[in-house]
Amino acid sequence: MTAPVFGSDFQIDFSWNGLASCTTGKPKTVPNPAFAVKGLPPGTQVVEFKLTDLDARSYRHGGGAVGISTDGTVPPGVFKYKSPCPPNGSHTYVWTATAKDQAGREGKVLGTAQASRQYPE
Repeated sequence: MTAPVFGSDFQIDFSWNGLASCTTGKPKTVPNPAFAVKGLPPGTQVVEFKLTDLDARSYRHGGGAVGISTDGTVPPGVFKYKSPCPPNGSHTYVWTATAKDQAGREGKVLGTAQASRQYPE
């Protein structure tokens, strides 16, 4: 599921393929999934990814920043984060991608996109 937040052409998608099953409530540090990225805003130099559990928003799963200059894919393993790992049943997780003109706090936000999935699916 893909939903652009602003910058109407900017979209991301991902899958949980290859992620080891985890339903204990104790996430492990794992490599990022592959992301398909489309419609990057002009001037984008870096995309920051952040994972949020919509059913447990206070838990920090982390994410990472990826230097990027064209549309395409972000391969798995570019950064590490804490995996989805709901203690009971499934939760809804959303990756937020923020396109910036440079890394860090001084970078200007050029667009934001989100993609969400249940885990486990």
